[in-house]
Amino acid sequence: MIEKAQAIRSLYPNAEWVLRGDELEWLDTNQTQPTEAEIAAEVTRLEADYVAKQYQRDRAAAYPSIPDQLDQIYHEGIDAWKATIAAVKQEYPKP
Repeated sequence: MIEKAQAIRSLYPNAEWVLRGDELEWLDTNQTQPTEAEIAAEVTRLEADYVAKQYQRDRAAAYPSIPDQLDQIYHEGIDAWKATIAAVKQEYPKP
């Protein structure tokens, strides 16, 4: 679940602000405070992006560790390593 603070940071990464509960206090004098609609739209966008990248998290968990991958390359060769990586990519395809 994406939180309001994450959306504000995404919209204005260098802005100064404080969030107390759901109340936003805008401290930045150089940038305009985002509207609630802008923040809600950014929450929706970030959540969609998170869902769309699920395959990346699944792949990262399924890949062997880097030391294991290097060991496989050393002992079995690059083609065996490519087959291992390809199997993970096939199991968790990019949408």
